[in-house]
Amino acid sequence: MTTKAELIEAVAGNAGTSKADAEKVLGAFFDQVVAVAKKGDKAAWPGFGSFSTTKSKARVGRNPQTGEPVKIAASTRLKFTASSTLKTALNPPKKTKK
Repeated sequence: MTTKAELIEAVAGNAGTSKADAEKVLGAFFDQVVAVAKKGDKAAWPGFGSFSTTKSKARVGRNPQTGEPVKIAASTRLKFTASSTLKTALNPPKKTKK
């Protein structure tokens, strides 16, 4: 797992900028994604993926320890969908044997 500090350090190193500037830019990016999601819109980065919202209905679940019914409220969730480019990078085609 990569921590926030490690991510900021890596971004700063790759961009050739200070850690403080990298943290400001990453913070602004995530703030913008949240603002777009709150409006119900989609935030997309070609070659990486898109962030959108999905609604879940109120439902009744079960407490796993007691088995008692528990009311679960309706909510809005943030969903990330990877682009085909990212999927290909994560799952390169396998070489076939001859």
